[in-house]
Amino acid sequence: MSSTLSRVDGAAPFPGAKSGWRAIVDDYYELAKPRIIFLLLVTTFAAMVMAARGIPPLALTFWTLLGGALSAASAGAINCVWDRDIDRLMVRTKFRPVARGAIAPCDALVFAAVAQLAGFAMLYVLVNPLAAWLSLAGNAYYVAIYTMWLKRITPLNIVIGGAAGAVPPLVGWAAVTHQLGSPAFALFAVIFLWTPPHFWALSLMTNIDYDKAGIPMLPNVKGVARTKREIMIYSLVLVGVSLAFFPLHVLGPCYGGCALILGCVFLWDAWKVAGDPTKRAPRVLFKYSLLYLALMCAAMVLDRVVPLPHVV
Repeated sequence: MSSTLSRVDGAAPFPGAKSGWRAIVDDYYELAKPRIIFLLLVTTFAAMVMAARGIPPLALTFWTLLGGALSAASAGAINCVWDRDIDRLMVRTKFRPVARGAIAPCDALVFAAVAQLAGFAMLYVLVNPLAAWLSLAGNAYYVAIYTMWLKRITPLNIVIGGAAGAVPPLVGWAAVTHQLGSPAFALFAVIFLWTPPHFWALSLMTNIDYDKAGIPMLPNVKGVARTKREIMIYSLVLVGVSLAFFPLHVLGPCYGGCALILGCVFLWDAWKVAGDPTKRAPRVLFKYSLLYLALMCAAMVLDRVVPLPHVV
């Protein structure tokens, strides 16, 4: 997260201090977009713990997370290849290895193909076919629907494309149960609705870059004021839907209490964005949104794992 913000500020150093095999390893590591992979694996593991009502078998956890990481690395690499022209124009992305010529596009595609084949095979053979196909579907959606289509043509790119980032909980649940369940869909919904305010907060800090690259993010197409209103609207929907899982008996009171507290903080930060003409409030919301997602995952896990005493 801190490295993302430093790149937004234009303060990130050029990643060329290392040489030889260490530089090559670092470049391929960055090609995989490890920070995104970490977030995806957090939600995958949370769903696995929810499904198992405890820590799932270690072998199953290892293969699920490794297979998911390889699949996500493949999608990230293809994104870097496809977007290398616009990545060169933005401060936040200009040091990506394909954009700066450290990795040739054809080599990045070979890496992506090997990672995807390995990830799919690992999930299919060592986890189960449903988890493998769900992971592949999420990657295909991210690459074909978001990266190659929506990103450059509509300000709704983040709204529609956000479904790809919400698939990992379904993979995690399927890995444990060989089917899908309502708690997994609850986590899917939270991530799907969380994505627009999270990325629109980022776009308020980087709208000049997006404008230079010709990417139709909401602030550049509809204006900053409209973006701030949309952040507030989506935040209200996010918190409202997240709270609804308690009265609908999808999740219990432990989750409900945590969701209420975390949601109120999220709404407060979203509200402050509307009245702040600087980048400070969007930065605060962007940083908190990452913490919010992690704590919501933890709340769902605790709700499923920790039994509450019955009141007589």
